[in-house]
Amino acid sequence: MRSRVLPKNRKQVTQRNKHWCAVYTKPQREEFAEVNLHLRKIETFFPKLFLPKSAKRKKHIVALFPNYLFVCIDVISVEYASVIWCPGVKRMITFNGTPAIVEESIIAFLMGQAGADGVISARCNVAIGQQVAINGGPFDGLVGIIQEPPNAKGRVKILLELLSRPTKVDVPVQFINASWVSSGSVAEA
Repeated sequence: MRSRVLPKNRKQVTQRNKHWCAVYTKPQREEFAEVNLHLRKIETFFPKLFLPKSAKRKKHIVALFPNYLFVCIDVISVEYASVIWCPGVKRMITFNGTPAIVEESIIAFLMGQAGADGVISARCNVAIGQQVAINGGPFDGLVGIIQEPPNAKGRVKILLELLSRPTKVDVPVQFINASWVSSGSVAEA
C-alpha cells in the first residue's frame, strides 16, 4: 500500500470559511428542518415576524420568509451534504449548482432586529382612523381613512369616498402617504 503525501500548504485545506446560505424547506416545515439541522450541529437562523392582533388572523407569529431559513456552513464540506439531506429541507438555494451565499451584513441586520427567539416585532406607523393620501396605483391622488393596519402581505384597507359612497379598498403600503405629529414636528411616512 502506498502512503499519501500531504501538501505543504495544508492550512488552505483545513481552514475553510463558513458562509450563510439560504435553504428552501418543505411547506410549513421550517421549524422541523431547523430542529433537525441543530441536531446535526449546524448553525441556523429562522427569522419570524410577530404581527399585531387581528380578528381574521389565527397566527400571531409567522415566518418572515415562508419556507426559507438560513444556515451557516462551509459549502465545501460534509456540512453541505448534511443540510441537503436533512429532514424538512427541500433544497439549498443555488445558482448554477453553486450555493447562494447571503452577505453577513444582511444576516447581522436581521439578527439585530430579532430577539433571542428570532422573532421580529412588526411596527406600523399608521393608525386606524388616520387620514392618508394615496400616491400611486389606480387610486393615485385620493384621500382616505385607514380601516385596518397593514397585513403580512403589506396591504392596507382604506375607506375611500368613490361615486358618493364609502368604499373599502386594499392598497399596498408603499402607496400610502401619511403625516403625523412627532415631538412637535410633522413627519412624512
